[in-house]
Amino acid sequence: MGAAICLGTELVVIKRLSGREGAFQILLVNNPIGAGIATLAALWFWKVPTPAQWAALARIGVLMAGAQSCFIQAIRRADTSFVSPFWYATLGFSALYDMAIFGVVPDGISVLGAAIIVAGAGLLAWREALLRPAGAVTPSAASPSGTATTPPASLPLSPPLPPRSRAPDSRR
Repeated sequence: MGAAICLGTELVVIKRLSGREGAFQILLVNNPIGAGIATLAALWFWKVPTPAQWAALARIGVLMAGAQSCFIQAIRRADTSFVSPFWYATLGFSALYDMAIFGVVPDGISVLGAAIIVAGAGLLAWREALLRPAGAVTPSAASPSGTATTPPASLPLSPPLPPRSRAPDSRR
């Protein structure tokens, strides 16, 4: 439960920061925090990797930094509730890396969990595609605050409507 709360908090913070900070700056803060937490957990089980494992870990680190940058861009452009299920796909990739690098084969529960995550993300994407009306403004055309900044190319440009007043102006 604590991990879920921390993960949700991280998503909210990244969403808020992505509107005013670049992905690189967010990574410079986020990754040392994650490394510190992982170090505390690994202290009890640490085994020194072989040189080949160090090289593989370095390659994975570069790939993950690129993936995190893409994730931050996705959070910036779309609703967090839509993007976050796809973030859980990292668990599946972690299992694949663990198998490829360390030879640890995932058990049945891990495979079932990965299948549920992939199915849930696919179902969410399918449902969102069905619910989005034709010609609707997509999240990528919206600003971080959620308001559209430019109309989609398929809609005609029209002048903005004047703001409505809530009470009649008594000075007229």
